[in-house]
Amino acid sequence: MGVVHLARPRRGERVALKVLRPHIVGDDEARARLAREVSSLSRIRSPWVAEIVDSDPWGDIPFVATRYVPGPSLHDLVKAEGPLAGADLRLVARGLAEGVASVHAVGVLHRDVKPSNVLVEGRTPILIDFGLARVADDPKLTHTGWLLGTPGYLAPEILEGHDATTASDVHSWGATVAFAATGRSPFGRGPSMAIMDRVRRGQHDLDGLPDDLRRVVAAALEPDPRRRPKLTELLDWLDGQGSPPDEDDPFTVPLSLAAQGHEPTLSIFDDDPDEAGPTDGFDYDAWPAPARPGPLERLRRGSLWTALVLAAGAALTAYPWPALLALLALTWLLRSASLAASATGDRRRLRGAKWYDPLLYLLGAPWHVVRAIPGTLLLALWSTGLALAAVLICYAAAAELEVTLFVAGLTFVVALALGPGGSRFRSPLARVVHPLASRPGPWLVALLVVAATATAFFYLVSTSGINWFPSSNPPFSLSGGFWPVE
Repeated sequence: MGVVHLARPRRGERVALKVLRPHIVGDDEARARLAREVSSLSRIRSPWVAEIVDSDPWGDIPFVATRYVPGPSLHDLVKAEGPLAGADLRLVARGLAEGVASVHAVGVLHRDVKPSNVLVEGRTPILIDFGLARVADDPKLTHTGWLLGTPGYLAPEILEGHDATTASDVHSWGATVAFAATGRSPFGRGPSMAIMDRVRRGQHDLDGLPDDLRRVVAAALEPDPRRRPKLTELLDWLDGQGSPPDEDDPFTVPLSLAAQGHEPTLSIFDDDPDEAGPTDGFDYDAWPAPARPGPLERLRRGSLWTALVLAAGAALTAYPWPALLALLALTWLLRSASLAASATGDRRRLRGAKWYDPLLYLLGAPWHVVRAIPGTLLLALWSTGLALAAVLICYAAAAELEVTLFVAGLTFVVALALGPGGSRFRSPLARVVHPLASRPGPWLVALLVVAATATAFFYLVSTSGINWFPSSNPPFSLSGGFWPVE
């Protein structure tokens, strides 16, 4: 449908610029359809999708610019490194399902999910070319004998001339995940007609997939679209919620013949995998994007965050001034680290990952420490104001000093996390909290340690009172203000 270029505006990050061929959008009706499509897709904001950043369907040369992904396609990665397995395979399966779901959420079908349309950044799958295949519905492109797409990844209903549905993308998802796990199309290779016949009959080869994932993929490759699982069901199965489909799948038939060769395509309009974008700067050590947590994991995360907030509030009650200074220093350091990490990420998106990125991170750290000062001061003032408001409310309610300090401390900590720029306080902590909460064992140990710390501070308050070091009196006590001297 077009040619992809690596481009960069005069100011801004690099983008993948897809210039559409004239015969794809040759009249106003086709351009209007493309404009509606792009308008819907511009609302997508997903870590699993290369979202649209600019477009001009009405220009002399219509184009669509999407986020640049500095990584190889899944097709090239598997061919170069071999099939995926373990956590990498499950991350691709789940991330790809999330990407397709985010496209469906804006009312658009992808229609061309296949390994060459999935880029891998670090270990994270990024879906590209989403929804633009709908432009191919133009009657001027529907010539007898032509079919858009790669036969091993097209759903059988499309091969039979029916309209694509969300179930069609589910079928393509299953074929793509099977390729990632085995390094081959689940419907084999050979003449296009032979491959299409296997697709229509559901005759696929899933040997090499883990048992539970094989059952999920087999259900997605069901020839009857009405019997395929929905994406929500796929995501639940991949999250371990509910049992995968029964192993007795009448459509799981091993292939006895699989001719060797390249994936055949059936259309002159089908994109070349090499047009997916440059593949320099592939970073195999990058952290994977987090998968959507299940209910139990979300519960563990919430409990650990709550325990941390309570522990901070207890520390501010037992040692108000030292705990306050320590918390502000921690906020400053976390914001500095977050700014440095953002700068590294921006540089990688602009120029690709380089071996000297860690060195630049360290060299730039002093500058980011200085950069973090204004934001930290603003956040501290915001949080202090809310904490003082909590103090006034407690004073009006005649609350004890210990209770007032605890409530004010909780308010201060929550304001740090949710106030202006609070994401740079939360995100680094989430890098620690969320992995700990992903498994019951580490979560329980961390929860007990944090709970024991909070209990120790409460015990100190109950036995020794509030320690106002380096002062000896609470604020305003000398002027006859809030509370008397202890």
